[in-house]
Amino acid sequence: MSADRPGFEAKLCEPAQLPRRIAALARPLVFTNGVFDILHRGHVTYLAEARALGASLVVAANSDASARRLGKGEDRPINRLEDRAAVLAALQAVDLVSWFDEDTPLALILACRPDVLVKGGDWKPEAIVGAREVIAWGGSVHSIPFQFERSTTATLNRIRGL
Repeated sequence: MSADRPGFEAKLCEPAQLPRRIAALARPLVFTNGVFDILHRGHVTYLAEARALGASLVVAANSDASARRLGKGEDRPINRLEDRAAVLAALQAVDLVSWFDEDTPLALILACRPDVLVKGGDWKPEAIVGAREVIAWGGSVHSIPFQFERSTTATLNRIRGL
């Protein structure tokens, strides 16, 4: 994936390029992460609310291998990283999309030094990876309550039941 592509694909950012690309973004910078396998209303609402907490939003997606290690099922993710990242980049609320192969996005959080760290309502702020570090450099950590109870796993189970 390259920043040389036109349109929304210019929002795709190799992890090694993240510090350079972030330097061009407005602050406060918001950071979040997730698999975002089959994007649904809950994801889109969450990302819009995360973006509202700052001037720019960086989203880090789990690589395919990282997503598989989360134990969501042998066939997950359904969509490959390239596709998940492109769909995220197409969202107006998202300013930059990167990815990570590790089990957590801590290395990217340290590279980005976001002003605001965000996860969904199923995470307590103190349990969010990177929370301690972000708070230590003066940032804030938020757990955004779910407005729409949606789940990719539940959607896939419904589809499989048909």
